[in-house]
Amino acid sequence: MSSVSYHISNLLEKMTSTDKDFRFMATNDLMLELQKDSIKLDEDSERKVVTMLLKLLEDKNGEVQNLAVKCLAPLVSKVKEPQVETMVDLLCSNMTSDKEQLRDISSMGLKTVIAELPLSSSGLTLTASVCKKITSQLIGAMGKQDDVSVQLEALDILSDMLGRLSGALVSFHGSLLSSLLPQLTSPRMAVRKRSILALGHLVPCCSPALFSQLTEHLVTELSKGPPTSNTRTYIQCLATVSRQGGHRVGEHLEKLIPMVVKFTGVEDDELREYCFQAFEAFIRRCPKEMSPHVATVTQLCLKFMTFDPNYNYDDTEEEEDSMDIEDGLDEESDDEYSDDDDMSWKVRRSSIKCLEALISTRRDLLLSFYSSICPTLLTRFKEREENVRADVFAAFSTLLRQTRVGSSHHGLILAGADTGACREEEPAVTLLKKQVPAIVKAIHRQLKEKSIKSRQGCFCLLTELAHTVPGALEEHIPALIPGIVFSLTDKSTSSTMRIDALTFFHVLLLSHPPQAFQTHMQVLLPPVVACVEDTFYKITSEALLVTQQLVRVMRPQGQATTGGGFDPKPFVREVFSVTMKRLKATDIDQEVKERAISCMGHMVCHLGDHLGAELQGVLAIFLERLKNEITRLTAVRTITLISASPLKTDLSSILPEALSVLGSFLRKNQRALKLGTLACLTALVTHHAASIKPAALEPVLSELPALVDETDMHVSQVSISLLTCMAKACPSSLAKISSSVLPGVFRLVHSPLLQGGALVAIVDFLQALVLSKTSNLGYSQLLKSLTEPFHSPQSSADGSIIHRQSYHSVARCVAALSSASPKETPGTVAGLIQEVKSPSSPESARVLALLCLGEVGRSGSLGGSKEVQGVILDAFTSPSEEVKTAASCALGSMAVGSLKDYLPFLLKEISAQPRRQYLLLHSLKEVISACPASSLSPHVESIWALLFQNCECQEEGTRNLVAECLGKLTLVNPAQLLPRLKQQLKAGSPLARSTVVTAIKFTIVDHPAPIDSLLKDCIGDFLKTLQDEDINVRRVALVMFNSAAHNKPSLIRGLLGAVLPHLYKETQIRKDLIREVEMGPFKHTVDDGLDVRKAAFECMYTLLDSCLEGLDVLQFLDHVEEGLKDHYDIRMLTFLMLARLVSLCPAAVLQRLDRLVEPLKATCTTKVKAGSVKQEFEKQEELRRSAMRAVAALLAVPEVERSPSMADFANQIRSNADMASIYQSVQGGEGGGATESMDMN
Repeated sequence: MSSVSYHISNLLEKMTSTDKDFRFMATNDLMLELQKDSIKLDEDSERKVVTMLLKLLEDKNGEVQNLAVKCLAPLVSKVKEPQVETMVDLLCSNMTSDKEQLRDISSMGLKTVIAELPLSSSGLTLTASVCKKITSQLIGAMGKQDDVSVQLEALDILSDMLGRLSGALVSFHGSLLSSLLPQLTSPRMAVRKRSILALGHLVPCCSPALFSQLTEHLVTELSKGPPTSNTRTYIQCLATVSRQGGHRVGEHLEKLIPMVVKFTGVEDDELREYCFQAFEAFIRRCPKEMSPHVATVTQLCLKFMTFDPNYNYDDTEEEEDSMDIEDGLDEESDDEYSDDDDMSWKVRRSSIKCLEALISTRRDLLLSFYSSICPTLLTRFKEREENVRADVFAAFSTLLRQTRVGSSHHGLILAGADTGACREEEPAVTLLKKQVPAIVKAIHRQLKEKSIKSRQGCFCLLTELAHTVPGALEEHIPALIPGIVFSLTDKSTSSTMRIDALTFFHVLLLSHPPQAFQTHMQVLLPPVVACVEDTFYKITSEALLVTQQLVRVMRPQGQATTGGGFDPKPFVREVFSVTMKRLKATDIDQEVKERAISCMGHMVCHLGDHLGAELQGVLAIFLERLKNEITRLTAVRTITLISASPLKTDLSSILPEALSVLGSFLRKNQRALKLGTLACLTALVTHHAASIKPAALEPVLSELPALVDETDMHVSQVSISLLTCMAKACPSSLAKISSSVLPGVFRLVHSPLLQGGALVAIVDFLQALVLSKTSNLGYSQLLKSLTEPFHSPQSSADGSIIHRQSYHSVARCVAALSSASPKETPGTVAGLIQEVKSPSSPESARVLALLCLGEVGRSGSLGGSKEVQGVILDAFTSPSEEVKTAASCALGSMAVGSLKDYLPFLLKEISAQPRRQYLLLHSLKEVISACPASSLSPHVESIWALLFQNCECQEEGTRNLVAECLGKLTLVNPAQLLPRLKQQLKAGSPLARSTVVTAIKFTIVDHPAPIDSLLKDCIGDFLKTLQDEDINVRRVALVMFNSAAHNKPSLIRGLLGAVLPHLYKETQIRKDLIREVEMGPFKHTVDDGLDVRKAAFECMYTLLDSCLEGLDVLQFLDHVEEGLKDHYDIRMLTFLMLARLVSLCPAAVLQRLDRLVEPLKATCTTKVKAGSVKQEFEKQEELRRSAMRAVAALLAVPEVERSPSMADFANQIRSNADMASIYQSVQGGEGGGATESMDMN
């Protein structure tokens, strides 16, 4: 301890030296000492160090002064409170000193101290007392009207302090406000500006009463009609307050808007600029409260964005449509303007920015923007002031982006729909298409402007346009090409400009048909080729991408060599030579290397027959690049491309070596490389089998067994597809397969994870293997390997239990084998029937045999054999549930294979056997789901009648099955059957109604279907059941609504206004549904309304993702807030919702923050009663984690800790070890914890 004090007293002694270098070095050493965490000072040393440093602040040497200021930062956290206060006192009094240098250094010192004051709850007392000291001194300093520089420093420090520590200053907010407001009328502009900044920092965390006081003050002052310079300040202050305080301004807007509107009429450009900045802040911060004023603001923006009294656009433009406004303004204002002090561009710019804010916050008004804003924006493309023009382009790009967001949002739903449906889905795109000629007309002149900023704006805008409506620019390409060429060839053009032009050209080539460019090849190719030669690698790499697309344009694939009337021959030479130069170079940027390989690959693929003798040299380079670790992945993809080319390029020169290199890649850990290599091998085997010797495939085959494994299903699937190609193309190579790859394939078939694409791949492979007749493995061996594990007793060799999924996989494979060798089928079927009948065979074998019969029957190869029907009926009486279920699956599958044989039998059984109804309905569901509509339609009536007999069944499981059958049956003939379902709503009992509503849920599928337009018309009638008096009907109606919102939001978007009130009503806790049940000595409360509430909250969660723009978020938040205090399940849901809302609309959540923090806090701080069971502990823990995820999402919003309650809670979390650890784990361990989504299909 003493050694530290000794060392420090040594340093202090040196600091008093007369030599400035000694003082400097000693101060520097002290700073290093203080930065060590381990250092502890006793009181005496503390005092000495502080006194010394404060003395050094007045040192004659500037460098020593600066170092002394830096020392204050580590010192704040190392010394006790009284010392910090001493420091602050002296700094404050020095700040008002007469010496300028001392003032500056003291204010730097104060800022340093403020930045270091602790925020944690343990240090808050220190922070608060220091802040009090500083604040009272600063308020005094601000009042010193005689010395402006003191005022400015004081305001500056105050802004810093409010920005970081406003929570600690709550008690001072009132006095700060009253001392800041008079500064707004200070004669010095700089003082006014800094006061506005300080007010901006005060706004987010002051009490509502103070906020109102501030706005009242501004309104009162403005209504007095003060001199223009004061008005400017007040309006500027309004804009800042709105930007910082956000939603709080909302309630005062009614008074503010008319005032600001009035001031736009004053002939003062700066004032107008500030007015529009205020509008922009209102629009961005309070979109909802601004709704009634949007029209007014839009009118003003449109009027003033053309406000240019000093300039007449007539001489350059033929169009005079925007002149009338300007001419009117011309007469009155001509005399007071000269061109030097013309500030009108500021007005134009701020009004355009205000429009951009409108466009980006109000997607719901998009269609009206196309009629109101779009035409005027287009006329402003001719704006003379470069900065303003850039903003015009930016605003228009925002309009395009908003249109694109809308169209991609429905993109999922429309993917396969006919164009008619697309048209009605997004009228905005239709409106935009009409505007395209006008946009091109307005823009194509700008592309030849000297101004680089304008051209970049144009290219960004055109890129957005090509993304938003691909193909729309086709007939305008001739108008755009000169502009592109100009930007590529103009000597004065900067490199970023060229890159922008190339990027746009690339997007244009991708989004338009090749024929549109062929006639312009002569003009387009030379500048692009010149860019490939450019010395700057970024230009080269963009140009290579464009060249690659141009190669595709020269001869699009799928056209005959001479077809299309366009001959690429004259252009091949020059493209080839520049690309070749880049391909050979090894000392260039990685990206250029990769793109050169890819570009040359496209040349070989599209124009290989024009390369003649050069081709072999190119292939040799590709082989080299394949062996190089940096370029191997690109080379693999390029060889894949070439081998699949219709030109049938001869690859025999590189094949043997390439195959062994590719084989070695299969061992590598890089997954993308593995997949790329497998795709490449598949292409080579498929297209070039003739030139591959079986031995050459050995190195590949030896690597495949390791890849066929359940840990990576996709790699397994691709590997098996490669084996299938080998079995078809070069079967002899598979002779030794039985010992190597096949065991892995069988392990995969028996894996519980196998499904989808991988299963299809295995089925194809087994069929190809049987047909190739190569390996010593015939039909019977394969069959035996597939079914073996099911014959041993339940636990198979390695002690694991066979999973249900593997029964279905094996059945599919057996059916595939039997369809590949029809001669064997009868024998197999007989064997399977024996298996089911034989009493000695284990249950697993009987289940498998039934499923196999079903799958074999699915292809219709069983016929109507009576024996099979008997076997199935016997199986229904089996004591084992597994066997019964398998029988019902099998019956369904067989009926799919031959409807006429099995369907009447199935329907008869359903009526005759009420006890087996559930199993038989399962079979029927299989039939309805899998059969094409055409073959089902003769039977629809009989099935429909039967289902309606059973729709009031007491058993909910059976009712749900009936509903699913009804829903899927309705899809067969929607026009006829949907109205019938609607009839049933009026007729039936509550049970029947719930069945009908559930049936509707099953008619909503996630891909486009013919029923959609019919559903859209009548789904409103089905949603009326949300008001049904039966609670169960309301619950299933909510589930159906949720399904619609999830799978086809377009169905319900228009109905939200009517549906939401009923949805919100169901989220409320109803006392009349809560009852007490006595269980022995205990009383237990049961809430019958819980399931309905849960369904309602699930709907709300889904709506966030699919229909956000149709929701009033603040009203939505009211119900989320209620849910935060509800039952365990519902709280879990609302925490998820809250995290989602924070990312989607943070502004609205911030408005409600204070009300949301309480329930979150309550959940995070609850403790479970000591004697509770383990489940209680786990539940509570899960709840706290979930709440903490929502808190973590909130804390990620930058402005959130300005709210005192949230800042307090954040401190509580940091200081409480238990909560801090949960917070850490939620943030770190589960990465995207907050955005984890629920799957609720």
